[in-house]
Amino acid sequence: MSEEYRAKIFKSGNSVALRLPKALGLKEGDEVRIVRENRAGFIVEPVDPPKAKIDLTGIAGALPQLKLLTPEDRIMEPREVDWGGKLLPRG
Repeated sequence: MSEEYRAKIFKSGNSVALRLPKALGLKEGDEVRIVRENRAGFIVEPVDPPKAKIDLTGIAGALPQLKLLTPEDRIMEPREVDWGGKLLPRG
C-alpha cells in the first residue's frame, strides 16, 4: 500500500527546491537520491549515511608501555601447537 503526498516546488536562489512533507520522516540534513525515470517521473530515496571511521591518531602516545613492532618482532618461529591432543606443526 502506498501513500500519496503533495509537495511544492519553489525558487531558492538560482535553483528550484522541493519542500517535502514532515510526514515522510526525513530530518534536516538527511541526504536523498533522486533518479529521473525517463519521462515517467522521479524516484526519491534516502541515502544510507557513511559509516563512521575511528580516528586513533589522538591516542598514539597515551599508552607508553605499548611500542610498535619491528620487522624482526613480526617473524614467528615454527613450533608445534597442541590442538586438544593432536600436535600439528605450525609454519
